[in-house]
Amino acid sequence: MPTTPALVIIPTYNERESIERILPRVLATGVDILVVDDSSPDGTGEYVASVAESEPRIHLLTRAGKQGLGPAYLAGFAWGLEREYDVLFELDADGSHPPEVIPTMLRVLADDTAGRVGGVIGSRWVAGGSVVNWPASRKFISRGGSWYARTMLGLSVRDVTAGYRAYRADVLRSLPLAGIESHGYCFQIDMTRRIANEGFSLVEVPIEFRDREFGDSKMSGAIVREAMLKVTEWGFQRLVGRRP
Repeated sequence: MPTTPALVIIPTYNERESIERILPRVLATGVDILVVDDSSPDGTGEYVASVAESEPRIHLLTRAGKQGLGPAYLAGFAWGLEREYDVLFELDADGSHPPEVIPTMLRVLADDTAGRVGGVIGSRWVAGGSVVNWPASRKFISRGGSWYARTMLGLSVRDVTAGYRAYRADVLRSLPLAGIESHGYCFQIDMTRRIANEGFSLVEVPIEFRDREFGDSKMSGAIVREAMLKVTEWGFQRLVGRRP
């Protein structure tokens, strides 16, 4: 069980079938939950609101329309920091991230007596990590994207695009979050490089990543293009000595 107040932020858009399955698993780890819902037309927000009436550890933040993953997490960070949570998690609603690893991620942060670990990543691409039910093409894109980002940005993290993360609140407060404009999974790369720029490390713990059972993937060509373009831009800025 967590020894410090922790908040798990779950962005949702049309995740009605998945959210009812993931919420009990997250609650079982002893943390609080903030669902950031982009006015899902399938009733995701309404379901979360109904559950929150009898469970004080579940909270709902509703936004006007689909605005993207990055802005959803930034809104969740602001909500959690205002309420003085010590650790803020990112977790997908679709069940691909195992909530049962939350206590392990919290222990990593608690054991960092020097305060140099900025966060913990639930990683697919370190020893002990794995991916279940993904086609070879999807694995190739994910591994290739992480390799490209690591190479261009000089990062040591293996799973740069991982969406399962825990951040120390004081580290988030030290970052220039207002300057983040990434909307898709490029947001994860953006956060990784910003934490590295501030001199903090990210520790990777292995997870078994499972493809979603319900709903539709939010991955699209536009999301991939955004990541490629921004990583290339940041990489060239790094090469010419400008801190991106």
